[in-house]
Amino acid sequence: MKIYRIPEKISALIFDLDSTLYTNDDYVRFQLESPVRRLAEIRGMSPGELQGEIEEYRKDYAKDHEGAQVSLGNIFKRLFNIGMEETIRWREELYKPEDFLSPDPRLRETLLRLRNEYALAVYTNNPVLVARKTLAVLGVEDLFQVITGLDTCRVSKPNEISLRKTAALLGFPPEACVAVGDRYDIDLALPLKLGMGGILVDGVEDIYCLPDELFPKCQILKTSSDTPFLTGKDHLE
Repeated sequence: MKIYRIPEKISALIFDLDSTLYTNDDYVRFQLESPVRRLAEIRGMSPGELQGEIEEYRKDYAKDHEGAQVSLGNIFKRLFNIGMEETIRWREELYKPEDFLSPDPRLRETLLRLRNEYALAVYTNNPVLVARKTLAVLGVEDLFQVITGLDTCRVSKPNEISLRKTAALLGFPPEACVAVGDRYDIDLALPLKLGMGGILVDGVEDIYCLPDELFPKCQILKTSSDTPFLTGKDHLE
């Protein structure tokens, strides 16, 4: 886990979904490969040939953007002219989290602790339907106040419109939110630019530690009746 910035006052946590709220390499690989197989079939190519074009685009993009990553949805749009509606439909048809994931009681316990202090949202590059199915399989769908996805604003992350929409649905300004995700370029760079906090994780094991990372950074004060309450304190990495 790497903490880039925590606002002085935190009102909400905005989580990426895949490889953030669960760790499952097989499912992540499936999500990357299955749209490529479908597009390859449509274009009369082998999946390997199409994947080669994608990897070349990734290399060129990274070279032109100081090593930054680019999402698969944006590659499909820019390189193959696959519209957002088609991308959404393919993912809703192909992705079946129930085939790969299972309930995670430890994640639920962690999110319950966090929800006592903050509003929680999921902001993903998958359609909302897929996100809800994923969260339901994990046993945590009911803990999120807001779920936004590829079909919310019809744009892929990173995108300022969809990010601001997520914060607005939570009812807080960006500066009161913390973005949590596993990819700096896609999940954190833009939130940090907009004044949000940012926490980079390596998977769900880091999420389990998040309450202990956040709550000790709060200072316990006393009211006149000696009732303790918490106030956020800034802690840059």
